[in-house]
Amino acid sequence: MFIVDSHCHLDGLDYEKNHRDLDDVIAKAAARDVKFMLAIATTLPGFHTLKALVGDRTNIALSCGVHPLNQEEAYDVDEFRRLAADPQVVALGETGLDYYYQQETKAQQQASFREHIRTGIALNKPIIVHTRDAREDTLAILREEQVERCGGVLHCFTEDQPTAAKLLDMGFYISFSGIVTFRNAEQLREAARYVPLDRMLVETDSPYLAPVPYRGKENQPAYTRDVADYLAVLKGVDIDTLAATTTRNFSELFHIPMSRLGI
Repeated sequence: MFIVDSHCHLDGLDYEKNHRDLDDVIAKAAARDVKFMLAIATTLPGFHTLKALVGDRTNIALSCGVHPLNQEEAYDVDEFRRLAADPQVVALGETGLDYYYQQETKAQQQASFREHIRTGIALNKPIIVHTRDAREDTLAILREEQVERCGGVLHCFTEDQPTAAKLLDMGFYISFSGIVTFRNAEQLREAARYVPLDRMLVETDSPYLAPVPYRGKENQPAYTRDVADYLAVLKGVDIDTLAATTTRNFSELFHIPMSRLGI
């Protein structure tokens, strides 16, 4: 079995308390059939840190982007474009809009979001989208910028079924995290039942949002297996089918050959 953690923040894990080093994280994940990871950057300096941490490991790919909550200071757009063109970078983001925490940076968030999509189109790399309390603006910008030309994923999906339908109509993939296992997440489970298996990804968003039964603890890529197990039951398929399908989806969205995944 082969499972991909399609969204994790490896530079955010607690290596002093919970893991010896990155290889320890990788080994714990592999022991639970999580054999590839997409490591997500949220700032440009953070991308440099993440790239140094990952090194030349072939079972981890990188994203490059500036998170909507990191827009207090302007970043160098030319530097972003240069870093985004790095061969190790398979996706741009995470980008998007977050009005829950920051209303005052709406204009900067929207401009950055558009820049990520335009760069994604120019480089033929998909975007990784974060949205919170910004559903309509997120959908509008995706449409206006013709996101279907580069594709993308709404990561850590917490929206409703109608939003999922609009994203699917744009050719988007939808990624589910440990939130789907939370007791009060029935609306999210309804959306997960609705999203076709061939448009679904699984993720941890670690170190955040650990699934049941680890809720309240630091999340880690190994726990992608718990998300996958839960979704398999929800979708009425066996875990092997869910693992194989979401891995193939990951390969197609991020233009990573199955042979590079070791399959």
